[in-house]
Amino acid sequence: MSDPKTLVVHYLPRGERSHTRVLLDTFREASGVEADELDLTNDRPPVFLQENLGAYIARNYLGQALTPTQHRSMAGMDRLTAQLKAADTVVLATPMHNFSLPAPVKAWFDAVMLKGETWDIGESGYTGLMAGRRALVLMSSGGRYEGPMAGWDHGMSLARQLFGFMGYADIRAAWASGVNVPSLGTPEAIVGAAQDEVRKAVRDWYGR
Repeated sequence: MSDPKTLVVHYLPRGERSHTRVLLDTFREASGVEADELDLTNDRPPVFLQENLGAYIARNYLGQALTPTQHRSMAGMDRLTAQLKAADTVVLATPMHNFSLPAPVKAWFDAVMLKGETWDIGESGYTGLMAGRRALVLMSSGGRYEGPMAGWDHGMSLARQLFGFMGYADIRAAWASGVNVPSLGTPEAIVGAAQDEVRKAVRDWYGR
């Protein structure tokens, strides 16, 4: 039986110094899968501006045919959405910036969360169209946001919420949180615990 088709989406601006990169390397080594890759540091997702927002509403909400110009304005989002829809499993690797997702990562979510493609709405409310798929979020952060600080987390919680909104059935997380807080342990120990979570997801999903 072949491995499920996997897409790896990463934003790692610190390169080799990134704790998140360690988690992603752990996934690659443990799974051994040949995944499609999307590097958000180089492949910047488009954002909604007047032209493509109007085209999106016309096509996805009103069912109107697009002009060639409108179609071109949606090409970037359509490409990223098709890439995501083709994958059974998506691995998102990103640091937390200022308590939330970095701008390119949020822009990627906005680009692929298109009505009628990855979610829809009807008489019974919202419906995720990505049912049966799996998502693994790899993240690192200088602080740890739990207990009284839980409300400061708008990164991991948002990523999980957005994948859930799209209908992903199995959403896992490996979060190296608190790497800048000496009282929580060494960065190596904190990252090591998150690596164990990555390996567990790989065992459960890929049997390795």
